[in-house]
Amino acid sequence: MGRHAKLSQFQGHGEGALDDSRLFHQGNRWLQDQFDSRRMADKLESFTRTAFSDDDKSFIESAVYFFIATADGEGRPDCSFKGGMAGFARVTGPSELAFPDYDGNGMFKSLGNIAVNPHVGLLFIALHDKPRRLRVNGTATVSRDDPLLAQTIGAQLIVRVTARAIFPNCPRYIPAMQLAEPSIYTPRPAYDPPEPAWKSFPDFKDCVPPRQPTAKG
Repeated sequence: MGRHAKLSQFQGHGEGALDDSRLFHQGNRWLQDQFDSRRMADKLESFTRTAFSDDDKSFIESAVYFFIATADGEGRPDCSFKGGMAGFARVTGPSELAFPDYDGNGMFKSLGNIAVNPHVGLLFIALHDKPRRLRVNGTATVSRDDPLLAQTIGAQLIVRVTARAIFPNCPRYIPAMQLAEPSIYTPRPAYDPPEPAWKSFPDFKDCVPPRQPTAKG
């Protein structure tokens, strides 16, 4: 296909990985060739790993937020913010991490997607202090009886992610920001978070689901 073929010709095609690549499919490769960046892409892929390093573990377990991308059974995407106290996401095995699901709005967009399509992409990002990004692509499971529930304050479910590709990302476009304080709603030891105001709004107060029993610490 010619160098100037339209990108639309590739949309919806080439979803599977090529050869032994953990990261790239036909659409990625086509654009890399258009911009002569395949060699750089291959070099960056060489830093991809399937097991967490000690530095990865330290960064993940110091995070107070991250983003997770999921998709439903038809590939329609969704992206969600997850937040908590440092340590709420933890590395639980050489290629596994876990994080809690806290009380929310009850839509279960991310976790519902995982129930029908386990493929996820996580972005751990430091928007404060020293900018940094770490990406974790893999497959996830959701459990109501995971043993971590008993030791995770405020958790109503536990999500475990098995990493397929762990790789750093250039942080150069992250703006300079400061972290002021944790959310008052974040579960933590010896603390009862307040209920969010929206639960008492007239539009919602009659359909707010009950809180689930969780570990208190």
